Amino acid sequence: MRQTRHCPAVLIAAPASGQGKTTVTAALARLHRNQGRKVRVFKCGPDFLDPMILERASGAPVYQLDLWMVGAEESRRLLWEAAADADLILIEGVMGLFDGTPSSADLARHFGVPVLAVIDGTAMAQTFGALALGLARYQPDLPFAGVLANRVGSLRHAQLLEGSLTEGLRWYGGLSRETGIELPSRHLGLVQASELTDLDLRLDAAANALGDSCESALPPAVAFDAPQPRSIEPLLAGVRIGVARDEAFAFTYGASLDLLREMGAQLSFFSPIHDRLLPDCDSLYLPGGYPELHHHALAANTPMLAAIRAHHQAGKPLLAECGGMLYLLDALTDVAGERAELAGLLPGEAVMQKRLAALALQAVELPEGTLRGHTYHHSLTSTALEPIARGQSPNGGRGAEAVYRCGRLTASYVHFYFPSNPSALAALLAP
Repeated sequence: MRQTRHCPAVLIAAPASGQGKTTVTAALARLHRNQGRKVRVFKCGPDFLDPMILERASGAPVYQLDLWMVGAEESRRLLWEAAADADLILIEGVMGLFDGTPSSADLARHFGVPVLAVIDGTAMAQTFGALALGLARYQPDLPFAGVLANRVGSLRHAQLLEGSLTEGLRWYGGLSRETGIELPSRHLGLVQASELTDLDLRLDAAANALGDSCESALPPAVAFDAPQPRSIEPLLAGVRIGVARDEAFAFTYGASLDLLREMGAQLSFFSPIHDRLLPDCDSLYLPGGYPELHHHALAANTPMLAAIRAHHQAGKPLLAECGGMLYLLDALTDVAGERAELAGLLPGEAVMQKRLAALALQAVELPEGTLRGHTYHHSLTSTALEPIARGQSPNGGRGAEAVYRCGRLTASYVHFYFPSNPSALAALLAP
């Protein structure tokens, strides 16, 4: 019989993207943290930007939960570990509550975590109640905590929204539409936490506003079962891995970096923008990010470009994902039409688009094994290289991303979730 741990928990969801889930989740995390509680926050589904904000709000690492990419058992392990010492667990959903397969609702149902629905109340009155009722009753077996209104215009507006609720739906309050609370965004989502100089002020303002208008009592405790025992083999023992990390490259999963360390790797972080030399390393990992916002600075750092070319020419492993792959192309052109020549290790060029080019979960069968992850980008790439593999999406959406290989260099638009196949990942990065 499995052991259980109990911890108050709630999953913050919404009818669609753009309703303010991250703002509300961050505000809740900061509110309870400011009250002296230890808060652990998770993000449902693939995302890099929201966790940066949520980590700042909670003061603790933020990991992904997902029944497909992360897997049910690994998600269970993460929740079990968090429940050991957390006073509250918050899970931010992805997209709309029932969107995708698996959805946020599927995750909530699987672990018995009640859903707090966040609904943008802008330009809405009694229809708010109809929408809330639909979310609560669409799947009768879904645990449902209640509803919270975001972007409320006034006290009277909040009263109208609360009064529209029927069938005993619980009102958790309303968050004002004050501009000092909202989190700014750009084409891939929220602006990175490191770029927001007033982020803590925004988080405290949101927390105070939430505390003034909403219930701050802890939700009911959820029972989390113990996971099956796992063991990580030291497949990368002593391997020195250089990891790009700066304004242009920051899209890494905490669980992926943890796995590298658990397998024995030694990680050294470096900046392709600011550093002139690579760290002393056996392998390189170039994650995604915003190279299109810094392509001139990347192009101007010719010593770093030369160092990365020399690393590749020496036959050393190099894994590049999305923005990391763009950096290795001949050139990158931004939405304004400004072009910069880059590493030239992959023949071809990328051009940024004003619209989303691809968004999908991905499973890629590589010679080393199958890795899972996702793709999300606004650029289009032209290359004469033939892919060694293509991704497949469980939802059948746009995707089927190509994976390219040149020597020990493996590059793709896919952001891989390393724990989905530790041995395959180790084979990619082992010297």
